[in-house]
Amino acid sequence: MSEKDKEILEDAVNENVGTNDENAQESTEQENAGEENVEPENSELTNEERVQKELDEANEKIAMLEDRYLRQIAEFDNYRKRTMKEKAELIKNGGERTIEAILPVLDDFERALDNMAKDENAAEAMKGVELIYNKFIGILKQNGLQKIETEGADFDTDYHEAIAMVPAFEESQKGKVLDCIQSGYMLNEKVIRHAKVAVGE
Repeated sequence: MSEKDKEILEDAVNENVGTNDENAQESTEQENAGEENVEPENSELTNEERVQKELDEANEKIAMLEDRYLRQIAEFDNYRKRTMKEKAELIKNGGERTIEAILPVLDDFERALDNMAKDENAAEAMKGVELIYNKFIGILKQNGLQKIETEGADFDTDYHEAIAMVPAFEESQKGKVLDCIQSGYMLNEKVIRHAKVAVGE
């Protein structure tokens, strides 16, 4: 092979290598361009997922805050009702201690009337004392005081305190109040002193 032929062959090889390098470079650039085109799509999906996640978290937080808000409203409403009830009870039974302190005086009144009823000479005085007693008991009733009925009543631990058990003359008297030793009283349907009674057995 002549020197000239060698030069022609080398030029042809060099041209093919250059072309292949250019093609390879173009192919690489196209691949890179393709990857660049794909990346924004992946990036966009990730952003959507991120936004969706933030939205879900925000909805959960809103639901939690709403639940807490509703609970606090319910608690406050219960507190308000309880406070109003306690205030009403306080107003209603505010004089309980005072009336409890007066009850022994009421007992003395009743004993005095019983003793005066046995004395014929005290008949006139008894009328005056009776008027005072009725006026006094009337004022107490206006303030919610109520005497616990004991005569012929069934023994009830809610209202009565048994201080003696007495043999009953009849079967029907068993478990009944036979005698009241000390009167019991209620203030606005609340027992402030149990009636002390003797019960048939």
